[in-house]
Amino acid sequence: MTGMATAPATTVLRAQDYRRMRWKNGAGWTSEVFRCPDADDWNWRVSLAEVETDAPFSTFPGVERALVLLEGEGMRLRFDDGDVRDLLPPCGMQRFAGERPLVGQLVDGPSRDFNLMWKRGHADVQLWRRPLAGAMVLFADPGETWVAHLLAGQAHFPGLAGPGVMAPGDTAILRGHRVRTRFALDGAGELLLARVVEQGEV
Repeated sequence: MTGMATAPATTVLRAQDYRRMRWKNGAGWTSEVFRCPDADDWNWRVSLAEVETDAPFSTFPGVERALVLLEGEGMRLRFDDGDVRDLLPPCGMQRFAGERPLVGQLVDGPSRDFNLMWKRGHADVQLWRRPLAGAMVLFADPGETWVAHLLAGQAHFPGLAGPGVMAPGDTAILRGHRVRTRFALDGAGELLLARVVEQGEV
């Protein structure tokens, strides 16, 4: 690579604009944040799940999943094979295979979760919870995307007129171009950061 893109297209998705829909199995609600590509046959997808009662999870063969607790007292994930995992505050995180049948049992009242899914062989994902204290710089190579979901506080992209200020619950999609792309983020608060590497991209 011989250059770096300095004026990338940055998309900020507002919490009030997420598309709310029933779960695949009809047992709960999801607010879809983003999917790539924008089709039913996506390679990776970000959504927010509302869990109001104990319920089975939808199965997604060939898909990896990462869940992060956003609100509530948490949930116990009971898999059919006997494995039990707890998703507890603050911001508990669990990763598992989407084809594994399980039931989510609420600890004490409703919960709300950040849900990241990606197809094996089409994308690889890393997910972190990070503080935001001042400036943060992210670099994306071709075929890479950063997802920044603001948990608390405020954030903005210095020097870019388009996106404006991020409020809690907003999500930024930062996509790499044909050369390495630099993204500057500034603010104070807390983020979920995901790095998505789309496999087979050039």
